[in-house]
Amino acid sequence: MSRGGKWILCIALLLVYFSAARAANDDLAPLALAKQNACLGCHAVDKKIVGPSFQAVAKKYSNDPNATAFLKNKILKGGSGSWGVVPMPANTKLSDAQLTLLANWILRGAPSAN
Repeated sequence: MSRGGKWILCIALLLVYFSAARAANDDLAPLALAKQNACLGCHAVDKKIVGPSFQAVAKKYSNDPNATAFLKNKILKGGSGSWGVVPMPANTKLSDAQLTLLANWILRGAPSAN
């Protein structure tokens, strides 16, 4: 491999590394928000606790174009019926940006929550 090719390869590898590191960092904010608002008391990433796992939610709504809006509303207002009779409490103190952050993170299967 030429010297120029090695530099290109090094730059490409660094870009992949920093992109992955940024993605992991981007998932820390919604994880912290979920912890602060007791979401993890009822939900886990990969298993049902009181409510469904985040991965089950992501799978259920994976093909729903309205999933983000639906989850934002569910997080904000709470309710029951989507996953059984146990009600989910409302989280009325969250801003629209926080609701969007949580909903999108959940729809990605809550990465970095393990």
